[in-house]
Amino acid sequence: MNKDELTLIAIDGGGSKTRGIIKKGDEILCTIVAGTTRIGAVGVGESCERLVNMIRDLCNRTAIDSSEIDAIVIGLAGVWLEEEKLRSNQLIKTLARNSKITINDLLVISDAEIALEGVLGGNNGIALIAGTGTITLGKISDGEIVRSGGWGIELDDEGSGAWIGREGLNAIVRGIDGRSEQTALYDVLIGQYPMLQKDKPRTIVSAYSERIFEYHSLTPLVMKCADNGDVICYDIIDRSAKYLVDNIVSVRRKYINSNNIIEVACMGGMLENDTLLLRLLNTYLKDIKNIAVVHPVGTALDGALQLGHNLINEYED
Repeated sequence: MNKDELTLIAIDGGGSKTRGIIKKGDEILCTIVAGTTRIGAVGVGESCERLVNMIRDLCNRTAIDSSEIDAIVIGLAGVWLEEEKLRSNQLIKTLARNSKITINDLLVISDAEIALEGVLGGNNGIALIAGTGTITLGKISDGEIVRSGGWGIELDDEGSGAWIGREGLNAIVRGIDGRSEQTALYDVLIGQYPMLQKDKPRTIVSAYSERIFEYHSLTPLVMKCADNGDVICYDIIDRSAKYLVDNIVSVRRKYINSNNIIEVACMGGMLENDTLLLRLLNTYLKDIKNIAVVHPVGTALDGALQLGHNLINEYED
């Protein structure tokens, strides 16, 4: 089938939000942004229901029948193992069938994998993806991908948006207890969330328990305080940059020829603007041998679209 004739749906199900597009030939017909579909946050059942709803909405908004969609590629946060991908794949197909939505071809993989494909344009190299969570992937060959990080905030995710927010909260409570100097972040947090009361510091626990805020939602506040000269918050951002570099170095070691220059592209919500974190990261990357920092070729959705084309081509071959 001619590439210009394909109708594809690409979905990037990240940790904090989900982006979906429907593309016919070279034209993007519709884009939708919705809440998270991360399995760790909403569960596999709710995640798959939200994804099916997005597929339905994309079709409805463009007046395209689902049977006309040649392939759907979903990059989903919280899946990595083959059994995890298969479980989500099968549940999405079941829910779609029950809703009278036709799915011709469906590929469910990690959101990091579609980002890797998009950021490097399908070429070999290293991709650092830093958002709510963080992971670094290296594409050594078409059949071999290596990784560092991506364990989730419960185990690790050092340097991620969630990690920065958690470290900020940790710094606040240490200051309240007198275990360290208090950070300006405390007053900024109170100003942002009226339910917090300085004379009742345990309201922080209640607010977090009731999901008034989450770790990653505090990251901009930590960055703001760091930019304004708060030493404790600056240290958090500095450590974040160093942890991100550690993951790149770890992946770089897994390439057989250590003398070859390997391209490294950085992407994700944490690195989209000229932030202190990005400036520190770029500074530390200059000291790493045998890498070349390059601009991303495309986005995660671009990667999903390319994988959709590859999926169709496999059937034609």
